Amino acid sequence: MKASNITKVIKKLIDQKLPVFIWGAPGIGKSSIVKQIASQQGLEFLDLRLSLLDPTDLKGIPFFNADTNEGVWAKPSFLPSDPDSKGILFLDEINTAPPAVQASAYQLILDRKVGEYELPQGWSIIAAGNRENDRGVVYKMPPPLANRFVHFEMEVDFADWKTWAFQAGIESSIIAYLAYDKSMLFTFDATSNEKSFATPRSWEYVDSIVKSGIKADLILDSISGAVGREAAVGYTSFKKVMKELPDLKSILDGSLTELEEENSKVIMALAIGLVNALLENPSDEAVEHVLNFSLELPGEFAIMLVKDMQLNDIDVESSDAWGSWVQKFAYLLS
Repeated sequence: MKASNITKVIKKLIDQKLPVFIWGAPGIGKSSIVKQIASQQGLEFLDLRLSLLDPTDLKGIPFFNADTNEGVWAKPSFLPSDPDSKGILFLDEINTAPPAVQASAYQLILDRKVGEYELPQGWSIIAAGNRENDRGVVYKMPPPLANRFVHFEMEVDFADWKTWAFQAGIESSIIAYLAYDKSMLFTFDATSNEKSFATPRSWEYVDSIVKSGIKADLILDSISGAVGREAAVGYTSFKKVMKELPDLKSILDGSLTELEEENSKVIMALAIGLVNALLENPSDEAVEHVLNFSLELPGEFAIMLVKDMQLNDIDVESSDAWGSWVQKFAYLLS
């Protein structure tokens, strides 16, 4: 299931307090979407790694209460205690925890309490983990624990990632390269021994590397360390092509109205760059100039450009140029 669809479902299920488990390969953004949901819903977010805990950490340490002559369990201080609080308790990498620790989580997940502790009513439980065939150190999840979750397997989807990348301010050359070669967004191979491979998470690292100011003679090796040699060579080669791009400001201000260029890499990079430029400096005039400019682009790139504008809430329908654009590319939209 795509991340965008998982997000929609989880937003409904957390209202019902149903425990959810998100499965997926490493680096595809499982924890990120849960954290984003919490932020969007105005909820607290507590990331708990069961693999770092002992079985007694969840249930608490037993001690004798002299006042009642009873043995009781000390409530864990790291779990939410405010009865009026609302949030998401995120159990990340739950299947990397030893079976004894997983067993201690049974009651917390199903009954929302363990030992003397009870999870506040406003909290929901979401867990995530890598699949057993992802070459990670995982323990097979016992059926009694598995049956306590609603399970979803998250897949890598470029359209979802691109929408996120625009909003996150990812370097436009990275978005353009991956739009040109979508296979490079995720290159994880469970049978390979390579330490570096491309994932949505590692491309975010590349964004930081590119913006870090590392010298040109070291940039290829640095990017290779994040996404692997093949993806790094492909990206750096693509970025060289971007030097052929016209000044984007000349398109936004209407002084450049058409592009004398047939290289698909250049046109792809230009379309991505224009969306980023509009997000940074939005105006009705700039939108109109971009739409007029897109009338001279090959149809598939004009469609991609306008769809990306719409996905990023750039108002194209109100522009005076919208009618001309629809009239020219209506045959591609049907």
